[in-house]
Amino acid sequence: MEIDLLRSYPKTKRNTQARSEEKTPEVRAIARQFGEQFFDGERQYGYGGFNYNARFWQPVVPDLKAQYGLSANSNVLDVGCAKGFFLYDLQQVIPGIACKGIDISEYAIANAKPEVAELMQVGCASELPFEDNSFDLVMSVNTIHNLERDQCGQALQEITRVSRKNAFITVDAYRNEEEEARMYEWNLTAKTIMHVDEWKAFFKEVGYTGDYYWFIP
Repeated sequence: MEIDLLRSYPKTKRNTQARSEEKTPEVRAIARQFGEQFFDGERQYGYGGFNYNARFWQPVVPDLKAQYGLSANSNVLDVGCAKGFFLYDLQQVIPGIACKGIDISEYAIANAKPEVAELMQVGCASELPFEDNSFDLVMSVNTIHNLERDQCGQALQEITRVSRKNAFITVDAYRNEEEEARMYEWNLTAKTIMHVDEWKAFFKEVGYTGDYYWFIP
């Protein structure tokens, strides 16, 4: 189902034109290493400082809780967990909930929020190191589109495989030519960007059965 479960996540006004002017093949190459420069280096390479702030994820967790019936007995996986901020807030809002995180970035895992660091590991979304039906909910926000199309499809299949029932993802997308232009001005790391209708067809093609929504700058 198409559903905006990040509606409570603070919105940022983005200068896509300025971002476009900063991007070069060298900048993209550095950003796609998902290392220190991407998270905590200069803004042109990524976040420009990736630090914890409760105002981002804590308002989102109640919507996820309501949508998927999450409780202290639930088990959640965050694919593309970065430094684990979502995992931390998930535990703050739903005490006792079990959760794990996986991210391609060795830097992010090494610099994880200490309270959840032991719950996280390095790995790729296209080959999740978990058994079938391991989690009540699998989350992946703005992550799998960083893979080439074939690997992106594998990641969707893996998310479906390790989920008992529920999954929610967001991916870079557009609905019209204006949004497409802004997306390509803004995008720094994504390798798979499609029209929303193309994404829906792709989900069906690879057998992804979870929920989804779009990142559109």
